[in-house]
Amino acid sequence: MSSSGKKRRHTKPVTVSTQPAPSSTISRHLQQRCLDVFKDALWTSSEDLSTVQEVKGHLYNRDFAQAFSRPDYLRAYALRWSASRALGYAAIFEDIEQCLTDKADMRVLCLGGGAGAEVVGLAARSARGNASAVTIHAVDIADWKDVLDRLHSSITETPKLSQYASAAAQAKNKSMLTRDAFIMSFTQADVLQWDAATIERACSDTGLITVMFTLNELYASSISKTQQLLATITAVAEDGTLLLVVDSPGSYSTVSINGAEKRYPMHWLLDLTLLGPDRDDDNTQWTKLVSEESKWFRLPEYLQYPVELENMRYQIHLYRRRRKMLRDA
Repeated sequence: MSSSGKKRRHTKPVTVSTQPAPSSTISRHLQQRCLDVFKDALWTSSEDLSTVQEVKGHLYNRDFAQAFSRPDYLRAYALRWSASRALGYAAIFEDIEQCLTDKADMRVLCLGGGAGAEVVGLAARSARGNASAVTIHAVDIADWKDVLDRLHSSITETPKLSQYASAAAQAKNKSMLTRDAFIMSFTQADVLQWDAATIERACSDTGLITVMFTLNELYASSISKTQQLLATITAVAEDGTLLLVVDSPGSYSTVSINGAEKRYPMHWLLDLTLLGPDRDDDNTQWTKLVSEESKWFRLPEYLQYPVELENMRYQIHLYRRRRKMLRDA
């Protein structure tokens, strides 16, 4: 019971299926086109495979500073890991399309989105005709500008064909999207160091904020600063703004409360900040639309790509900002 003696109403979030089947109805052609975006932008020769192995070794040793320290490492990471995730993200945007239908011309803020998966996933959404124009602002602590510029060019320029390509193939050869319909910018920054004014500028006129495979890293860096970042986003986000969080399932962070340390699930910390300790649906500043603690995206077998791809297991949480509180009469 609430302090007023009235029952709280808890709205059950929409959940998506956990069936481990190939999890996208995006066409085979569009999935392959997304992979071709990465290949055309980043693949140079079989020597790239050696660079991928070097990056994999640094990631295995959790030496993230070294893994993202060189331009060729960043290209190798995007080539190997972002390509798979881009297809997974495209499927996620398809799953939540019912929540995005009123955002045809959309501004998107991608926190931790430097590696390009969000950019290509959103391009796939636009290519399916679900958005007439998209403006993306990607923010990341590493310098991903070269990678993102390459990907953006690969999305918005006509692919190069073999001189032996048929007339039919040449006639069908078009860019995935046009430059005026797919606008992108990048800022290299540590978002945990942003002040409120910077966060407000980044969130201005933004319809969707994504934090994909990034929130747990932010919590690992500083729980207090991450909670403050989320609180500031809550304070400045406009009514109707969507916040999409995707991360590894089973992510935990250690929190000290009243002098006692305890490990909490990432989504619990997220809900604590966005929905409050009581989760009182009449008074929360966000409405949770989708919540799933473990879901698979499985790649189809027919895709062609020069580098190993992998399936993606993830948790997903989608919230909508609401500034008009619903209260009992």
